Amino acid sequence: MLASQRRQKILELLTEDGVAQVSGLSKIFKISEVTIRQDLARLEEEGYVVREHGGAYLKSLPDQVQSYTFQHMENMDKKSLIGRRAAELIEEGDAVILDSGSTTTQIAHHIKHLKNLTIVTNAINIPFIIGGQPGITVLLTSGEFKAPTLSLTGQKAADFFENLHVDKLFLATAGITLRAGLTYPSISDLPVKRAMIQAASTVYLVADSTKLGKQSLASLGALSLIHYLITDEDISQEYLDEFSKHGIEFIIAS
Repeated sequence: MLASQRRQKILELLTEDGVAQVSGLSKIFKISEVTIRQDLARLEEEGYVVREHGGAYLKSLPDQVQSYTFQHMENMDKKSLIGRRAAELIEEGDAVILDSGSTTTQIAHHIKHLKNLTIVTNAINIPFIIGGQPGITVLLTSGEFKAPTLSLTGQKAADFFENLHVDKLFLATAGITLRAGLTYPSISDLPVKRAMIQAASTVYLVADSTKLGKQSLASLGALSLIHYLITDEDISQEYLDEFSKHGIEFIIAS
């Protein structure tokens, strides 16, 4: 991996987790702590991070937490369409897992009218959107707070899903490739995603077309983990054909 590629991966991880330690990054990328410090110094020069003793944090992190905003706010037109289409698949009486993220947040905005609904989520912003609606029960996981995605993560968050059973899971991802499958910048998310999938009868992946062909650091597993992909109409025919070969059905939001 080239130094520029490694720094991009480090920045992706910081954009997901908010903070990182030099020792941890050294183990992840299998390089010396000296090299990692040089990478963080370069990212600080470029205005992305602030270094502190033993690590660094995302420069925009304090403002994000105070304003309840996401780091990833691009392609919101596509995400809004996907969120609206996904919400149409939720029926009164359902028990549903909503993963954290800007796209799943759009789903929450479109289900306020439903009754007798149970929502389980690791997103701390979603209870503020639908938690006050009559007829909607919200269960929030425990876990470690991850500021850029306004989420709870780690093993405690994963343990929350043990012995739970829901009708539908709306899962987020950072990247999708045929070789690596579903990928995420943060390793700490993987146990949570796996636990969510195990708890759900039907798994819907919500991802805009720009995430197809992108690969992040940590792989959750093969595409066969999901049943449906809800995406936008800019998806290419090549991906439609290839994903269909893996038994995945598409729902196009338009």
